[in-house]
Amino acid sequence: MSTLLHIERLDAVVRALLSSGATSVLDLGCGPGELLLRLREHPQFVRLLGIDIDQRALADARSALGLDWLHPEPRLSVRLGSFEEVDAGLKGFDAAVMLETIEHIDPGHLPRVERAVFAGMHPRLLLVTTPNQEYNVLHGMAAGCKRHPGHRFEWTRAQFQDWANGVAQRQGYSVSFSDLGPHDPVRGSSTQMASFET
Repeated sequence: MSTLLHIERLDAVVRALLSSGATSVLDLGCGPGELLLRLREHPQFVRLLGIDIDQRALADARSALGLDWLHPEPRLSVRLGSFEEVDAGLKGFDAAVMLETIEHIDPGHLPRVERAVFAGMHPRLLLVTTPNQEYNVLHGMAAGCKRHPGHRFEWTRAQFQDWANGVAQRQGYSVSFSDLGPHDPVRGSSTQMASFET
């Protein structure tokens, strides 16, 4: 998908985090650290932590962020971790972000994600972005194709909202939805975002 869309996603998440007043942010599935790089530019964020299950991605993130094992940066770190597992070390953050990561999870593991992230970590704000499957045809994709070989599923807007509303109700959040990217009157936008707030 387009680089411009990816930049728009990152910008939208940073704006939402800034306006929320959050000072500590957890990047769940941080990959090579693109979001953390942007967040580090803002002094509002005094604690930033990225986790990922991919050691190679974490190595790329450490390199991009200039992190050094021997001289850790107190404000920013990345480490091995999974948002499918309850981890007491990931509690206490004001906000968490799942930027284009939920669709990489086996659908049967979504209850584990809910238990670990929403019930366990329970940040005050949680932003989740994911592809809108309805928009794929406007990217020139054939029916049934996914945007990335690692995607286990891609939700329509109704499916995403159904899942998010259920999680919010069970875990004590309110949730709102927004579209990211050019809008089509029938198919919505390429990326959909849910903002969960306590």
